[in-house]
Amino acid sequence: MIIDILCKQITELQRIPTLSKHEHLVTGILNAIDEKKLKRGDKLPSINEMVGNIGYARKTIVKSYEELKEKGIVTSKNHKGYFIVSEKTEQVTRVALVMYGFRSFQETLYNAFRKHLKPNVEVDVFFHHNNVEMLETILLRIEHAYQHYIIAPIDDKRIIKMLLKIPIRKLLLIDRFVQLSDQHMHITQDFKTATHDKLSELLPTIKKFDRLFFVHMKDSETAKDALDAFQEFIIQKDIKGAILNAYPEAGVEKGNVYFVRNDELLWQMLKEAQEKNLVLGKDIGIISYDDSLVKEMIHGGITTISSDFSQMGALSAKWVNEQENTQYTIPTHLMRRNSI
Repeated sequence: MIIDILCKQITELQRIPTLSKHEHLVTGILNAIDEKKLKRGDKLPSINEMVGNIGYARKTIVKSYEELKEKGIVTSKNHKGYFIVSEKTEQVTRVALVMYGFRSFQETLYNAFRKHLKPNVEVDVFFHHNNVEMLETILLRIEHAYQHYIIAPIDDKRIIKMLLKIPIRKLLLIDRFVQLSDQHMHITQDFKTATHDKLSELLPTIKKFDRLFFVHMKDSETAKDALDAFQEFIIQKDIKGAILNAYPEAGVEKGNVYFVRNDELLWQMLKEAQEKNLVLGKDIGIISYDDSLVKEMIHGGITTISSDFSQMGALSAKWVNEQENTQYTIPTHLMRRNSI
């Protein structure tokens, strides 16, 4: 029954605290049309029926129906009620964009995403900071509230279970790949292959130094695949090295190459190297993830291993605009500069 369809739509919209009761009704009916649950010619429930089932004031129901009349979506017929006369809703598309945090490369992704979206798209941004509990809370909060969900996931059983509840056509995974099903869409990086291959390109230079360290903060968003690739690389290439889960206790030392995951650690290392008069590319080597204009400019340039986040943002926008199936791995590039 149509009343059941509308009650379900409105119940889902009630999860959004910023929407009024009037907006619940209007958006609920428009969503039902967009989702092909209501079609031209369908009769909407009477004012009394809506009041009895939803519990909103009579004047709120009337105001909502009259607004839909002004939009040309419904018409009223004397003593017969309100009917759907158009399925051209042209309403705002609401997108939930869930990211790890607002770092420089994710700002690049976001700016490209917004630049390529159609004008009728509204985006709400959420950050989970690679925290499972925080991401769980976000997913509960945004459930059923958006037409599209673009999510940078965490590879955790609880999170995967929640992601599987989102309709496949509404969900796009970005940045980091997690296996949901063969049908799920994604625009992601390949951390394992890319990390191993790009380090291999740097092998002759790395061999000129004594040791190679992967430095990251233990609770940061470092992909497990990147750690696995690094460990595999130093074993295969017979390189002395290790994974450090914090800033090196002895500080920056001559003869070492530091592959730095977090920008906070990178800035600290550069500051210490300068204080110790260590020359980048000669006394020490530094490699960083995720390129930026700053890394291109400082200290004669920092060598980076990075995906094209502008492309990731643009392709994500295309998915929203065109709703095409997409399963794409963003290429990773080695940007060789002065630091190694």
